[in-house]
Amino acid sequence: MKSDHFDGRHFFNPTGPQLQPFRAVPRMLLSRRTPWPKRVNQVVVQPPPPDPSGIVLTFVGHATFLIQTGEGNLLTDPVWAERAGPCGVVGPQRVRAPAIGLEDLPPIDVILLSHNHYDHCDLKTLGTLARRFEPIVIAPLGNARLLQSAGLRRVEELDWWQRATSPPMPIRLTPAHHFSARGPFDRNRALWGGFMITVARRHIYFAGDTAHAPIFGEIRDRLGAPDLSLLPIGAYEPRWFMRSVHMNPAEAVQAHLDLQSTQSIAMHFGTFQLTTEGIDEPVLGLEDARHARDVAECHFPMLGFGASMRIGDGECDNSSIRNARKRD
Repeated sequence: MKSDHFDGRHFFNPTGPQLQPFRAVPRMLLSRRTPWPKRVNQVVVQPPPPDPSGIVLTFVGHATFLIQTGEGNLLTDPVWAERAGPCGVVGPQRVRAPAIGLEDLPPIDVILLSHNHYDHCDLKTLGTLARRFEPIVIAPLGNARLLQSAGLRRVEELDWWQRATSPPMPIRLTPAHHFSARGPFDRNRALWGGFMITVARRHIYFAGDTAHAPIFGEIRDRLGAPDLSLLPIGAYEPRWFMRSVHMNPAEAVQAHLDLQSTQSIAMHFGTFQLTTEGIDEPVLGLEDARHARDVAECHFPMLGFGASMRIGDGECDNSSIRNARKRD
C-alpha cells in the first residue's frame, strides 16, 4: 500500500533535505578526514542497580542505551561489534569499547531497532541477545526477516506513528529523516524511525539516526513533549553530503527546542569514525550550540560513556547524573 513515505517498492523521506545520490559517495569518501586515535581507553562498568519505582538510563556507547524500568529492561540499537560492517571484518573499527560487557547485561525484555545500518543493527550481538533473553524486538517495516535471521523470534514491525502491541509498556514508532541499506542493492527497501516510550508516566524519545527536518515539531504535537530525548550529534561532515542523513550539534540543539524536551542526552559520537570530523568535535560543537541558543547545560548535558542517570529526579537537576568514571 502506498503512503506519504512509501511508493509501493521503496520508502522515502516526505520532507526535509534531499538525499545525495549514490554516485556522490566516492567524492564524500575522498574528503580529508581528521585522524582519530586507534583506541580510547574505556573503563567497563557493571550495570547500575534497578530502581523498581523509577527509570535508570545508562549510556553504553554510540546509539546503545540500557533503560531499566519497573516494567522491563530495554536496549536501543545494540551493537557490541568491533567493526560496523559486513561480517565484522570490514567497515569502521570501534575505537571505544562498550561501557558495559555484553555478558554483564541484566535480563533484556525489549530491543528497539531504529534501522538496519551496521552501526545500529549488528546481527552477532542480536543473536547473542536472542539466545540469552528471547526479547521482544520492535522495528520499522521491512526489518523482520533480517532480525529473524539472527535468531530473534518475537519481532513486531511498525509503520510511523503505530503503537506496538507486544511490549509491556507503550511504544510508538516515530518518523526519522534517514535511509536504509545493508548492501548496494537494497537501499530503502526497509523503513527507519525513532521511538517514543512511555513508562512510569515519563516519555522517553529515542531518535535513532536522523537529519534535522520538520518531524520534531510534529512528534511533539502528536505525542507530547518528551521528558527525555536521546539525540544524535555526530557523523555530520562533510556537511554537503551528511546534512540529509545526520544532524550536527547545532541541529541537535534545534531538535531539542523543537521537541520542547525537558532534557536531552547526546549519542552517536566518539565510538566509530563514520565521517570526517574529529573525535572531540561533536562534544565541543554541542557546548558551542548550547551557548548560542541559551540552552542550560543541565537541559542538554553530556552523559559519559558508562554513566547512568535516574530519569525524573527533578527538572534541570544534574545530581540525577551518576558518572561511573570520569569520561576520557
